[in-house]
This record gives sequence, structure tokens and C-alpha cells, in this order.
Amino acid sequence: MPLTLEQLNAADAAEAARLLDGLYEHSPWIAQEALAQRPFRSLGHLKQAMADIVRTAGADRQLALIRAHPELAGKAMVAKALTSESTSEQSRAGLTNCTPEEFAQLQQLNADYNAKFGFPFILAVRGPRGTGLTRQQIIETFARRLENHPDFERAEALRNIHRIAELRLNDKFGVEPVLGNLVWDWHEDLARHSDPGFAEKGQLTVTYLTDAHRAAARQIADTMREAGFDEVEVDAVGNVVGRYRGAPEDARFLLTGSHYDTVRNGGKYDGRLGIFTPLACVRELARARRRLPFGIELVAFAEEEGQRYKATFLGSGALTGHFDPKWLDQKDADGVALRDAMRHAGLPATLEAIAALKRDPRRYLGFVEVHIEQGPVLNELDLPLGVVTSINGGVRFQCEVTGMASHAGTTPMDRRRDAAVAVAELALYVEQRAARDGDSVGTIGMLQVPSGSINVVPGRCLFSLDLRAPTDAQRDALVADVLAQLREICARRGLHHQVEETMRAAAAPSAPAWQQRWEAAVQALGLAPYRMPSGAGHDAMKLHEILPQAMLFVRGQNAGISHNPLESTTSDDMELGVRAFQHLLEQLAKETA
Repeated sequence: MPLTLEQLNAADAAEAARLLDGLYEHSPWIAQEALAQRPFRSLGHLKQAMADIVRTAGADRQLALIRAHPELAGKAMVAKALTSESTSEQSRAGLTNCTPEEFAQLQQLNADYNAKFGFPFILAVRGPRGTGLTRQQIIETFARRLENHPDFERAEALRNIHRIAELRLNDKFGVEPVLGNLVWDWHEDLARHSDPGFAEKGQLTVTYLTDAHRAAARQIADTMREAGFDEVEVDAVGNVVGRYRGAPEDARFLLTGSHYDTVRNGGKYDGRLGIFTPLACVRELARARRRLPFGIELVAFAEEEGQRYKATFLGSGALTGHFDPKWLDQKDADGVALRDAMRHAGLPATLEAIAALKRDPRRYLGFVEVHIEQGPVLNELDLPLGVVTSINGGVRFQCEVTGMASHAGTTPMDRRRDAAVAVAELALYVEQRAARDGDSVGTIGMLQVPSGSINVVPGRCLFSLDLRAPTDAQRDALVADVLAQLREICARRGLHHQVEETMRAAAAPSAPAWQQRWEAAVQALGLAPYRMPSGAGHDAMKLHEILPQAMLFVRGQNAGISHNPLESTTSDDMELGVRAFQHLLEQLAKETA
């Protein structure tokens, strides 16, 4: 019979320790110390208590914990000396059935890893879905992590140990993250759509109104219909809109959602987690044939990333009445105007149709968004959820510096008008200036020398600027200093420059009442709410212009990396995100009844 929290909380110390035996490999002290925090309010509370014990245990005990684990496909497996838990996990991953070539490769990786780090390679081989990684995925991860810095890798080993313990704890309690698994599977299925040039390489890229983008929209719409939404449509800018009416039918709506476009060669969860989390909640309401005192309007925003056109937040901006008419004439890299791309996708491409999308704030309670964190904070703190306090304001520019192309061999260094060196100088200034504030950030993410040649001094350099800060005043001061520095560099070097502002978003502090609802939802799961700002931009910062908003972050794996194929989260953390959203809905139902 599965263990229950009631049993664990009621057991004496010795029996409770026995019930939790085997969670952390040969390290019963972790569970024993965590048991002092009984009674546990939830399984999440117990997991967090044990993670906290490890985090504060000190380097020696942490290293001892890591070294208590066996190598993957190592001597202990061959000698059949693994614990029953490790035996099961390595068997389920197929490590007991390696080909001779795979086994030899793993043995070499084990040797190289131990020589570099002094402890065994630790990987939760059951993976983020809990169903197991393939041998090839394990080998690729092994090889990739062998390049890490020792301090980082020690932390990564501990994070994987916590994931192993989490899965073992689920087994003991007979718990399966059913809704988290559903949301995970929706993400995997949607990721099969990718733009040409990337799909062939197994990379995920979905940019505005491409064939892959439209296929993703159709799939999201189909999933909404299957989940039980009353109305589903694709609007005049390509947003997929699903409405689940409240009781009464004319009740106001809670607005929620996120974007389904991606950066080039990006991850599967950025934006899309904020679509599928509330979608799962509506599915559960529809299956129970239950109506809330308010409706739920879920919008899968068609564009947020600004990848194909310089029209960032096009999808959410249309809902706030901030669609820039000049965007229709913009052309992509292939010379296709946005207006023509819209018409090709079957959209009206008229300002009248787009203007009609503007939402009346009186019809809505507010806007909430769930999002993968896209950063390392929750991952480093071993926390599954974070409550967002504010979203940084940001400004983006597309820039060009023009000098004089000349022969690299015959042009003396003091006679050069090198456009690329000027931008390099600016990049160093951006790094130094943003660091001065502590919490401002600045990035030159795109830098190109058109028609560049190895033996030619660059005469042109195209580059981007992305400048962000927690408040508008701090952001504007950063922008002013960077642009002044650009002018000074160009004047000193005899260069010309052009700057085009492509996006400006105000800082968006969370509405106190909505932030408190997220905090209460996290507490209802038995977890302590952790408050944090968002350095990334989100659709919520556009909706903030007309509605109160607040966000919930879900922890990412792989040090929280995002805009990267390694972007990941677990179905267990997804489950907590869905449960938190359900709690928020229940709170709101009581308040509006």
C-alpha cells in the first residue's frame, strides 16, 4: 500500500525514518533531519524540507552525498551491488542493456568525469517526465556536463539528486503528476512544428505566420475545443482565443495566456507553459461540468519574440490597442511585408479589424500569466515556484554604425574608420554601465558586418541593443548613457550611426491583490511563497497597461536556461503550476460569488 502523509506525520521518529529510507542514496541523515519539521502539509512541503537540509549542510556533507551515488553503468552495476532503487532506475533507462560501444563510451566518460571533478556523474535518468531518458540522451548529457566548471557541476549534481529523491518519493506515496504529465505531453506534441531550415536539424523555431506557426495555432485551437472551451477562434492578428463562460453567461472574464511563437532554435516551454497550464484547468472544469462565477478567456498570443518582424508584443499589444500601423509595411528577411504575410495566412490585414481586438477593461477581472522562469534563481534555491513582484521595463533598438571599408593590410591602425571596433567598444561599455546599477541588464545580441571579409576593415556594422531595468526611470537613465556613449565613440572615431527604437515596454509591477492571490495559492500547496522580479519581458507587461496583472514562475532545469534547446522543466513542477492556478481560480470564485 502507498504511504500517506497521515502515516508519516503520526509515526514515531524511528518508524518515520524507516518509511523514508532510500530516498537519498546511503544518506538517511537528510530525511531524519527533515522529519523535525513535521507535520508536513503536503508532499511538496516534505520535498522542500529535505532540499533545504541539503542546501545548508555544508560542502563536506554535500560531497559525501554525491559520492554515495554509483556511477552510471559502472562497476557497482556490473557487480550487481546497486541499491534496489538505483538498480530499477538504471534498468529502466536501458543502461543494463548497453551495446558494447555504448558501455565503452560510458566507461570512458566516467573516468574522465571522475578525473576532473572527483565525484561520480549524477543524472536523474528517469528524466523530467519520469518515464526515462534514452541511452543516447544520457550519453549526450554526460558529455555536455563534462565541460562545466567544477562548482557549477557540483550544484548540478545536487539538483539531479533532488530530482531522483522526488521521483522515489512519488513512488513511495503512489503519486503521479497526472495533470503535469498532460501539460508535458501537450508541449512535446506542439514542438513538432518548426520552421524550414530548423526542423531538418531537429531545432524548434516558430516565427510569426510561417506555415509552422499556423500549424501550431491550429493545434492549440483543436486542443482548446477538445478541452471544452465554449468558443475558440483565431483573431485578426493570429492569436488563438478560447473562452469558457462563467455562470451567469454575461459574467466578467479572467484573462490569461502567453505566446506560442519562439526564438530561433529555442526551447519548448517559453510562453507555451502559460497557454497549457490554464488550458488544463479549464479541461478539469469542463470535465466536472462546473462553471465559476466568472469566465476564463485564454489567449495564445501569436507574437511576442520579435523574430520575423520588428513588432514585439504584436499579439498582446493588439488587445491593448497598441498595434503600430507602420508594422504592416515592415518586411522580413525575405522581403515579405507583414501585411502580405497576414493576407497569406487568411487574416484581414486591416487596421479596422485589428483595432476591433482591443479589450474593454470593464469586461475583465484582471490578467494572470504562468511562465517558466528563464533564469537560475529558483533552480539554485531548489524552489519549484516563484511569485513575480514586477517585470523589468525594457527598450530595444536596431542600430547601424558606418565607417569606411578599406584594405586590412595597407590601412594603418591610426587611419582606420572601423565600424565593428566601435560597436565592440560600445559592447564593453554596456556591460560596465548595466553592472553599475546591480539589477539593470544590457545586451548586444545581434552583431553583423554586412559583406564582411577577412582582409577588409569593416565599413558597416549592424547591431541590436536590449536595455532593461526594474523601473522606468532606471531604464531611461541606462538608455541615455548608452546612446550618449555611442555618439561619443562615433564622433571620436569619425563614424556615423543610426538608431531605430523597435520596442519600448514600461516596467510592470504586479497588482498587490493579484500577487497576494498567487502567494496564497503557493501556500495552499504547502510551500513557502518566494517573491522575485522578472528580468524577462512578458505579455503581462502589455496587459498591465489596461488591467491589473500578476505572474507565477515555474522552475526551469539545466540552471534555468531559456531561449535554448536545453530549456526544460519537470512534469512535477508543471503539476504544481496547474494546482496553483486551480487554487487561484477557487480563491477568485469565493471572492466573486
